[in-house]
Amino acid sequence: MPVGTQGMVKTLSPDELVDIVDAKIILGNTYHLNLRPGLDVIREMGGLHKFSTWEKPILTDSGGFQVWSLAKLRKISEQGVEFANHIDGAKTMLTPELSMEIQATIGSDIAMLFDECPPYPCEKQYAADSLALTTRWAKRCKEWHQQNANKHIPWDTSKQGQLIFGIVQGSTYAELREQSARELVDIGFDGYAVGGISVGEPEHEMMRAIENAVPFLPEDKPRYAMGLGTPPQMLEMIARGVDMFDCVMPTRVARHGTVFTADGPIHIKNKEFEFDSRPLDENTHPYLQKYSRSFIRHLFRAGEMLSLRLLSLHNLHFYLRLMHQAREAIEEGNFTSFKNNFNQRYIQTP
Repeated sequence: MPVGTQGMVKTLSPDELVDIVDAKIILGNTYHLNLRPGLDVIREMGGLHKFSTWEKPILTDSGGFQVWSLAKLRKISEQGVEFANHIDGAKTMLTPELSMEIQATIGSDIAMLFDECPPYPCEKQYAADSLALTTRWAKRCKEWHQQNANKHIPWDTSKQGQLIFGIVQGSTYAELREQSARELVDIGFDGYAVGGISVGEPEHEMMRAIENAVPFLPEDKPRYAMGLGTPPQMLEMIARGVDMFDCVMPTRVARHGTVFTADGPIHIKNKEFEFDSRPLDENTHPYLQKYSRSFIRHLFRAGEMLSLRLLSLHNLHFYLRLMHQAREAIEEGNFTSFKNNFNQRYIQTP
């Protein structure tokens, strides 16, 4: 899922995401959209789909990640989380019920429960207490959603109601990950995410978190690794049973000049590309193939916005194409071979 924190993916239009990237769903952020433009605007404009002109599905994060990323600006209690928001420092209270109300008003197709994402590293007792709080919040989220969501959703719920996903927590502790997964399955959600990863832990701990959670989640429900990752990481997690990903990496690194290719990432400003007439990658979208590495390097060095747009389009196309290839390999029964061949060719250091 390309990440559109403020309602749309940075530098790109909805048409480009469909026609070039072939995106089927994007992610928006509850915390940020609640602050700006605010629920009054989104509600008056008929929900985020209509407001942004994005006609395909949207998944919204609950704001729980900001509990971790804005740790210096918040206070956690049983009720919820009090933030000093990052825009003007004003006090903002986010509760499980309010998170679900915001997501319903936004009109996302998939809403995430409100959780606490514990830091890495953390003591086992902290992780256990945090998990217990997340589980209590999960019950509150589902109860509010069942009773109130359809009153706020700005689209016809007779066709399909808003889905809600649980989030497995438990830090690096295997028994806590299993406990969290089992408790969420008992509550019952439409899909399940593994959260609390990509928060500074080494890669082997990231993989262990997936391995300690996914086996206890239903095979007939979507399983989602939140906030990941590099191309090899995603393939390794697919091998462990993960179905869905989101990550800011493709567009964030594009804005700094990093390009994903089949041979690994490169940096477009490097002098070796000054006279390089090749496209960014041999399998990039036909629209992008007409632009040479030399020309995009020139644009990037000159500070032209077009370079950031072209690099963002390419990186997202690379990611979505990789996921398409992974699905094909699974259907053909040769995913392990596909993964190993990709990883062998892909050199991770730009």
